[in-house]
Amino acid sequence: MKRNIASLFADAPVIAAVKDHIHLEKAIKTEANVIVILFGTVCNIATICKTVKDAHKIPIVHIDLINGLASKNEAVDFINEHTVADGIISTRQNLVKRALEVGLYGGQRTFLVDSMAVKTITKQIQNFKPTFLEIMPGTIFDEITKIRKITTIPLVAGGLLSSKKDILAALNAGADAVSTTREDLWHV
Repeated sequence: MKRNIASLFADAPVIAAVKDHIHLEKAIKTEANVIVILFGTVCNIATICKTVKDAHKIPIVHIDLINGLASKNEAVDFINEHTVADGIISTRQNLVKRALEVGLYGGQRTFLVDSMAVKTITKQIQNFKPTFLEIMPGTIFDEITKIRKITTIPLVAGGLLSSKKDILAALNAGADAVSTTREDLWHV
């Protein structure tokens, strides 16, 4: 049985996001519980996920970035049936919904570029409950606070976090975790 994602984030709020094999090897040696995989192909994603799982970490695949997978439900089915991934993250709500249907963690990534985007995500989370919501960029602390006030869905701040100060500000604004590709921040 999978652990509640909020408890994973509480134990280790920095999520290592990896964009290649070199960073993967470094990330599995950190305290991060969750590793988001931002690279791979349909041919090697199973091996990448196994590397993460063998290190006793939670592999979450950014399904939009895996070469050879389409933005269809079958892509989620493939990840579920042919890898040891515990979940996916996507900008596509249909894929996140499918992940939840098949028992995977489903993270919804959203880019808050203007007030209209904030209103849209506010409406979406009233009807749809992903496992977690990744807010990008992660440095829009006031918006994180606003979203935290309207939902109990675990929030992840991602993108443009460049210092320990940014990470602490995101967490203090209401994020449950932060996701970063910056290996110098994986140990914060």
